[in-house]
Amino acid sequence: MHFGSGIPTVGVDALSSDDFLLDVRELDEWQAGHAEGALHVPMSEFVARFGEVTEKASEGGRINVICRSGGRSAQVTAYLVQQGMDAVNVEGGMQVWEASGRPVVAGDGVPGTVI
Repeated sequence: MHFGSGIPTVGVDALSSDDFLLDVRELDEWQAGHAEGALHVPMSEFVARFGEVTEKASEGGRINVICRSGGRSAQVTAYLVQQGMDAVNVEGGMQVWEASGRPVVAGDGVPGTVI
């Protein structure tokens, strides 16, 4: 893990299937393809749904925030860190996740794609 521009980051290769993954992309992106088991809270709804995130975080430690390429997730990570939470931005986002061979599923569990 390293701190680029003051935001803690983690590489896709450092994540295990048990890690809490928070996907902040919009609904169309999520439906096209996401990491199985991730919690989907679009950045546009994040403040309104913050309670869901804190509830899930209380179960599983660090919050690994992901979007398509890392920009939106960096903003959400910064917000979470400001709230005193243990959060990191997943470097390269779902694009790197998919490129590294990690599974991507669509809404019904069939193989998905990152858009």
